[in-house]
Amino acid sequence: MNLPNKLTASRFVLTVAFLAVMFSEVPYHKTIALALFVAAGISDFLDGQIARRRRLVTNFGILMDPLADKIMVCTAFIAFVGLNWLPAWMAVVVVARELTITGLRLLAASKSVVLAAERYGKHKTVSQITAIIAIFVLQSYYQWGDLGIWVFGGRIGNQPWTWWFAKIAQWVAVILTFISGWFYLWRNRALYLDDM
Repeated sequence: MNLPNKLTASRFVLTVAFLAVMFSEVPYHKTIALALFVAAGISDFLDGQIARRRRLVTNFGILMDPLADKIMVCTAFIAFVGLNWLPAWMAVVVVARELTITGLRLLAASKSVVLAAERYGKHKTVSQITAIIAIFVLQSYYQWGDLGIWVFGGRIGNQPWTWWFAKIAQWVAVILTFISGWFYLWRNRALYLDDM
């Protein structure tokens, strides 16, 4: 297994780890979960960069990299609903899009077609990761003492600026998730229209 594929596989492990820590009662569990999620996000960036630069692109990477992203993101959004950090409908939009595109990829694979990630999908993933990190920061910055409160607790109106940033990031992520899903389905419509 080459390095990019190892990084992709590590994202599955990091996803389980940050989920377990989120719901634990260990000290600084929100901060630890944030650090694990950031590590998973960095691995997402690195595996693609390394694969392209070193010409280590494999079918495993083409299929599993987007799947690892989807599992990582959907796990965070669903967990946030369970913790009342995010409206359920936003998680439904994200999970529905990701399941739909995974179904499309499976249909393509059954026809010996490999669908690689597209530009809109990459922007969508960045926006989702940004939103998740923003929510984590909002929920954990007070654990970082006076420095965390000073940097992240400054208020705009009656809320910390991080609250506003997290709200905007959530909306951007949901909108880009919907749009990227629609474009992906439209561009690859021949795959499923032939079977209808």
